[in-house]
Amino acid sequence: MTGRKLSLAAWSLHRAFFAKEIDLLGMVDACAELDLRGFEMVNVFFPAPTQGYLKQLRQRAADQDVRLLLIMCDDEGSMAAPERERRLKAAKNHHKWIDIAADLGCHAIRCNTGARPGDNDALERCVESFGALLEYADAAGVDVLLENHWGLSSDPDWLMSLVDRVNHPRFGTLPDLGNFPPETDRYEAVRKMMRRAKAVSAKCYDFDDAGNETMIDFERMLRIVDEAAYDGWIGIEYEGERLPEREGILACKRLLERLARP
Repeated sequence: MTGRKLSLAAWSLHRAFFAKEIDLLGMVDACAELDLRGFEMVNVFFPAPTQGYLKQLRQRAADQDVRLLLIMCDDEGSMAAPERERRLKAAKNHHKWIDIAADLGCHAIRCNTGARPGDNDALERCVESFGALLEYADAAGVDVLLENHWGLSSDPDWLMSLVDRVNHPRFGTLPDLGNFPPETDRYEAVRKMMRRAKAVSAKCYDFDDAGNETMIDFERMLRIVDEAAYDGWIGIEYEGERLPEREGILACKRLLERLARP
């Protein structure tokens, strides 16, 4: 036992997906093969999400003893759009993913803010659009999470200001150990985001001969996660180029297991 719940982020297999070597159902099988009992999906990896397909996905997960955890949602419009109609349309575009998440038994979806550096009014606009989305999400029993996913969302102070301003129990963060600009202290940034974390993404790129991640001090990061008393899932998200995807996933899994909590 690792003392941690480890899951697989679907993006770890994006090269295989775009090469048409695997689909979401195959990724559920891969979770079982890799002994990862949680799966984090990406909305753009879904074929037409019909009721029949969702039933297949639920059944495959049940057969493989894999829990469907959340859906990463991209390309649904900017929640920070200057035009009110556009940003509220973006919020409404996420409703279908809230419904799908609820159908699949997921606890959350991850959204993007669309907020760009230098946009001084983006915070107020996002307060409105995410507030609207959370009314729908709350009724469905699904959390809405923000990741440091580029733009202003990778500024931890801005991101936490948004979470605090919206101030909804279903609104939280998904700290990604990567995805910060070079000038950002990623360790302090993750520390700030852990205060409202409902998921964690173990982003990784490459590993040295000792099995340590070459860009991120995982031991230091996991101390920060543990100090926040976080006991949720940690999703492996391999984005490296040197190792084949499955080898990179397994290297991250071995590292997380080696750094298990007592």
